[in-house]
Amino acid sequence: MLYYFFALVISTCILSLPVAYKEGESAPFIDVLFTAVSALSVTGLTTFSIPDTFSFTGLIFLTIILHLGLLGIMSISTVIMLLLGRRIGIRERRLIMQDQNMYKFGGMVQLIKQILFIVLTVEIASIIVLGCYLLPKFDEPKKAFFHAYFYTISALSNGGFTLDNRSFIPYANDYFIQFIIMVLIIIGAIGFPVLIELKSYLLLPKHKKTLFRFSLYTKVTTTTFFLLLFVGALFIYLIDQNHFFSDKHVVESVFYALFQSVTSRSAGLSTLDVTALSETNQLFLSILMFIGASPSSAGGGIRTTTLALVVIFIMTYARGGKSVKVFRREIYEDDLSKAVTVTLLAIFMCTVGIMVMTTIEPFPLTEIVFEVTSAFGTVGLSQGITGELSTFSKVILMIFMFIGRIGLVTFIFTFRSDAGEPLVRYPKERIMIG
Repeated sequence: MLYYFFALVISTCILSLPVAYKEGESAPFIDVLFTAVSALSVTGLTTFSIPDTFSFTGLIFLTIILHLGLLGIMSISTVIMLLLGRRIGIRERRLIMQDQNMYKFGGMVQLIKQILFIVLTVEIASIIVLGCYLLPKFDEPKKAFFHAYFYTISALSNGGFTLDNRSFIPYANDYFIQFIIMVLIIIGAIGFPVLIELKSYLLLPKHKKTLFRFSLYTKVTTTTFFLLLFVGALFIYLIDQNHFFSDKHVVESVFYALFQSVTSRSAGLSTLDVTALSETNQLFLSILMFIGASPSSAGGGIRTTTLALVVIFIMTYARGGKSVKVFRREIYEDDLSKAVTVTLLAIFMCTVGIMVMTTIEPFPLTEIVFEVTSAFGTVGLSQGITGELSTFSKVILMIFMFIGRIGLVTFIFTFRSDAGEPLVRYPKERIMIG
């Protein structure tokens, strides 16, 4: 976790440089710090206009920080060490394991190499496709390709920063760009282990693909991820079918609902003004933001696997089952304990944050809930109140963004001491519940 604090200090210093701003523009220190945290945690919440304030150099700085957030500090450090010909020791491998939320110690360096390969391949392909597509929309090719570069990084990292103050609303009717952006967001949010397994499967000869077996993690993650995506889109449409979607045609409604479902779990890019949605839909989006993306991805929240295990555990208990099983595999009790702990701790933390901010801020409860869950899920969607918050509330959101990025499991392990097996065991006794 100290590595992230160090990276935050460096990021804040870089974004404080005069060269990062347009002529005559500047930003208070608290807002620069907030932006640095937002970029490093790939959230996208901002307290000032990014396109109106930052110069071209400042925007490049921002994309570099987004890369740090996407790949993880230890991943970048590993790449630098490998380029310098240095050996990756046990300590570094352990830090990589924690940074990527992995539970196996071996193969960490190979993991980083595969992550880097996937990210670079996707980025180059996206920049070329988007750049060529945007050429007719700009008077200069360099502008088209810079927009392609910036939006590729912003979407793949799930950062949610844009070159327009209206987020992605100018592209609300451009379904090709929306499709590309949604694919990038999904790649960034579904988790690197899933992408690596998928890559391994696709590169196999045809006769060997039938023998390939995806891991339980990939099965649970992918199922939960896409179930939330499509069910989320359906609910977004149904809740506001007589309100926001009442004057929209079928294709328009599908893309609005689908894009919002994809982006509200991690990215924060939006093709609509969230204040135009009903209060019910805003609360539903808050739930999606609280859940967030998958482990070892660019997103935050409690993560998809956590939700899956908690739901399966409740269903198993309701049926009177003694062990939790999914895809013909039994889940470790330790993993179930982690899932329940993360969920309860996240609910507690968000509730406390919401109560504190509601007490000191003049904004409605719905807007505060939206802001807190957006920060915790490292999403970046806002109802436009971020810049008007007090310094104390901004600090609260920064804490949530930071915890959302490193993950609650990593955060808990930072303060947990390994006491080992207890020397004394006490008799067990039942206690009434419910």
